[in-house]
Amino acid sequence: MPDHILALDEGTTSARAIVFDREARETAVDQRPFASRFPRGGWVEQDPEEIWLTQLAAARNAVEKSGVGWDGIAAIGITNQRETTIVWDRATGEPIAPAIVWQCRRTAGACRKMTRAGHAARIAERTGLVLDAYFSGSKIAWILENVPDARARAEAGELAFGTVDTWLIYRLTGGRAFVIDRTNASRTLLMNLRAGEWDDDMLSLFGVPRAMLPEIVPSSGVAAVTDAQALGAEIPVAGIAGDQQAALFGQACFRPGLVKNTYGTGCFALMHTGGQAAVSRNRLLATTAAAESAAPRFAMEGAVFVAGAVVQWLRDEMGLIATAAESRQAAESVEDTAGVYFVPAFVGLGAPHWNADARGLLSGLTRGANRAHIVRAALESIAYQTRELTEAMEADSGDALTELRVDGGAAANDFLMQFQADILGAPVARPAYLETTALGAAYLAGLAAGVWSGTDELERFRQVDRIFEPAMDAARREELYAGWKAAVARAL
Repeated sequence: MPDHILALDEGTTSARAIVFDREARETAVDQRPFASRFPRGGWVEQDPEEIWLTQLAAARNAVEKSGVGWDGIAAIGITNQRETTIVWDRATGEPIAPAIVWQCRRTAGACRKMTRAGHAARIAERTGLVLDAYFSGSKIAWILENVPDARARAEAGELAFGTVDTWLIYRLTGGRAFVIDRTNASRTLLMNLRAGEWDDDMLSLFGVPRAMLPEIVPSSGVAAVTDAQALGAEIPVAGIAGDQQAALFGQACFRPGLVKNTYGTGCFALMHTGGQAAVSRNRLLATTAAAESAAPRFAMEGAVFVAGAVVQWLRDEMGLIATAAESRQAAESVEDTAGVYFVPAFVGLGAPHWNADARGLLSGLTRGANRAHIVRAALESIAYQTRELTEAMEADSGDALTELRVDGGAAANDFLMQFQADILGAPVARPAYLETTALGAAYLAGLAAGVWSGTDELERFRQVDRIFEPAMDAARREELYAGWKAAVARAL
């Protein structure tokens, strides 16, 4: 019996494929970058064909590297950048426009108009989401309004919409499967969160024809079978989850109250809330959590738009560091930021502010401020933003944070993780294996394929690399955080 799982992890900047064995160990990995385009200020686009072809190449190469062959792959799990919107021709499979990436702010004005018209409360009640350009609904509407004949074709059933999971599965199956899992569907502004179904009221509000929407399926279960021409074999696609819900599952946060934070391009903190969809009083999101069963599970989420991306900016646009790893050395070369704060609001601010008009800001600069102070301030900004999210979660849940489970690329930065623990005043637990997004997708697929028996078995795979304990005194912690809040107020 095959007992390996292939996880396809299609992120914002690269496509990764990882093969996991029966003990949830990585046996092979392949990763390939793809480009983003920025045609106007605040706009972010990608080529859907490039997304597909890089992910396909990564999948083929990872399996080849693993040596197990396609006969050894029991199932495929897919995880993806959420909210990114793709619309294509059903007959040809050709995209009718570039993919509009989750970071894109082109529909911020339309969202503001809808807010002024009084729709925000109704949207939040039905979908659990804040009315913002971040989500897919306004992106679909923009394509339908701006691509010639798109609306008429959509109403005639000629066009298909999907988030990246839908797009990859459509291509992997030769167009036979047109599905989206609950976690991705819950990020569109079009799904009724509690019912787990497309909401006619939301479809009408955003002007999205039901005919262009995929079938909503559970995160764990055989949703499709790949076409042999795509991968060389017919393999069940048995796990699907948006990247942050996949990471929550990969961190073994299976029970209410457990919290994880992923440090990627953005920063995303999720708290498992069990079978109850939480209502936030502090502008957090209610969303669907990935689950091993058909019964819906929920999470409370805070989203930071720019986290690891600020390090990329320091490297690529400003030339202040040569590599991302160098940021730690620079930060540790100075005792503090010398009063410098960096608010990386390049595309506005996410939770709990939800301000699309905020822009990046350096404050507290003096003649003595240097490169290392700015680099350190950039890293600290990631930790400050995370505290804003966890504070909102504590206020909503009534429970103090006892541990933050972390993952993602920037979680490897010891300086950032220690500062995170210090500014939270709570332990930060870093797992031995950081690619928990792909691991979560593998878990969901492996459970459906019978490779693993249940979440109890998965919990024994979790290994902690290091726990960062807070070492900063409370007075200093609050002094620094007050400075951050003042800087954010200026950015707003």
